[in-house]
Order: sequence, then structure tokens, then C-alpha cells
Amino acid sequence: MTAQPGPRWNNGPRDNAKQRRQRRRRPEFCAALDLGTNNCRLLIARPARDGFRIVDAFSRVVQLGEGVEETGRLSEAAIRRTIDALKVCAGKIRKRDVTHGRYVATAACRKAENCEAFLDRVERETGLAIEIISAEEEARLTLAGCVSLLDGDIPRALVFDIGGGSTEVLWLEIDGARPELIDWMSLPLGVVTLTERYGQGPFIPEAYGIIVDELLGSLQPFCERHDIARHVGDAGVQMLGSSGTVTTLAGLSQELPRYDRSRVDGSFLEFEAVHRLTGMLSTMSAADRARHPCIGRDRADMMAAGCAILEAICRRWPVGRLRVADRGVREGILVDLLGRKGNEAATGNGRG
Repeated sequence: MTAQPGPRWNNGPRDNAKQRRQRRRRPEFCAALDLGTNNCRLLIARPARDGFRIVDAFSRVVQLGEGVEETGRLSEAAIRRTIDALKVCAGKIRKRDVTHGRYVATAACRKAENCEAFLDRVERETGLAIEIISAEEEARLTLAGCVSLLDGDIPRALVFDIGGGSTEVLWLEIDGARPELIDWMSLPLGVVTLTERYGQGPFIPEAYGIIVDELLGSLQPFCERHDIARHVGDAGVQMLGSSGTVTTLAGLSQELPRYDRSRVDGSFLEFEAVHRLTGMLSTMSAADRARHPCIGRDRADMMAAGCAILEAICRRWPVGRLRVADRGVREGILVDLLGRKGNEAATGNGRG
């Protein structure tokens, strides 16, 4: 059962005269919180000449959406894990005396029938007022956070974000300084939902291929609607990926001894490496994946699902390489709050 829109739902930030005056006063600290199906993530920033500078960050795997596909409800165990993480976020926000913030929830709360009761409980126990945003607003914020990584000389772009409960794909035209969003799609499958459907692996290649083929079919109508394959064939498309799957594979491709955001964000990942690594990881057990410091225990269980989604995207649109973004919704919120077009990449534990 899908939760119905209510007072907490918001398709975008309201912009009234009071907010415009507040932005002109340039708040000392702003906070952005993204509560997803799998992760709870916070950034706190202060204004800088070229956008903003991150002063604090927090990220924890909470698996809020665990079991939602089957039951339609957030479980008590998932709620407790999430509230524990949100209490840490609330403490950081109070410590910095944040004056402007936006705290959003995405796919798990859009789907769960008890999301309103959950968010009421969050506000009582942490003081954080979290709003549920639409898939369209989630896509817009992701783009706002990543836009500075796009190449203005390539006329079109595919931007995607593999989340816990959904995957957003955006089709853009690049004309001048700002890209124009032509269309977007939200695939109701992410690393959590796909893992719950097919398991953690290891998979034999034939079984893994069936999963990828299913995802390829889900992407086909969007591809045909905009004749994207033709543009890819004309070498007129760039690709930008924002997700923990993409950043992890970038770290593995670079053979980093441990994840290093400064080496990953803005780097390029060749499709040859994508195919090689996704094939390898899909045949490994979660325990074997967890032994690599670029993956770790928290990501290992759902890595095969993320690999399948990424593999399908790369096969559907064989651009050849993609640019890696360790940024997304949170950075998009900060761009909105600070009223600036650009942003400075976060420092610290910014992993998607």
C-alpha cells in the first residue's frame, strides 16, 4: 500500500518573501538531511565564496525500508535504528546552532502506510520535522547537487541515482550554462527492494543475467520515448552516476586501499571496469565482499543488487564511461538553501 499525499508532502521548496529575506542574510550554518530507504545522511555547511563548505557530516546505514515491499509498513526495528541515527543528526544540528535546514524522506516513506505516525514519532523524540518529497523533487535535488560535474560541451546527458527503494534517471539537454531537464523516470527498484526480491547472492552468471535483463526491459520505454540510443550512437551523450554503488566501484577500479572521497568524486569510471567489477562482485558472497575496505559490512549485502542496476544502465546506454558523483540530494538542498548555482564538494565522509 502506498501512502497518500498529506501535509508532509512537498514537490519543492516554497519560496516566499520571508525566505528570500532570510537567504539574503546568508545564514551562518545550513543543514541538509536525506533519509532514504537504506541510509540516513546529514550535511552541515557554511556559506563560501564559491558556494558552500562542509563543516560536519554524518552517514549511517539504517535500512528504514527493510520489509516495506512485503508488508507495506515500516518495522519497529527499522524505526528504532533510524531514530537512533536521527538523534545523532539532531545533536550535530543543535551543536552548530543551525538556522536554516531542510530534512527530507524519500522512497521508503512514500510507500509505507505508517509513515505519518513514524514522522510524528521522529519529531517528538528528536525535534526534527522531516518532510516526504516526491520522486520528481528527489530527482531535481539530485541534479542540483551534481550539476557542476556535467560537461557543457556535450549536448545531452543521462544522470542517474541508484537509491535503496528506487532508481531515478534524468534525460537532459545541455545548452549553455544550465542543463534543461527534458524528462525523468523513477524505477521502483533500488538496492534494498531488489535484494529483498532476489537475495544477496552469490549468483551464477545465468541467474544474474536474468535480473539484469529484467532491468533492461524496465528502462526500454524511456529509451525509446526519447530516442536516446540514437544520441548515444552519435557520441552526443554523457553519463553521470550518483550512488553508493557507483562510488564503491570507482574506489575498487582505482584499487584504493580504503574509500577516499577526494579521489572518487568527479572521477571517471570506464564501462569496461563496470562490466568486470559487477560480474566479479555478483559471484561473491556478501561475507567476501565485506572484506574489502572500499565496500565494508554495511554495503556488502546489497552490492549485487546495485551492480545489477548499474550494469543494466550501462548496457542500455553504452556511452563508454561515466562520471562519478559522491554528492546528490543533500548537496542539492544546500544549493537551494544558500541560493547559489554552484557548490563546493563536501569534505569528509560524504559517501552516497
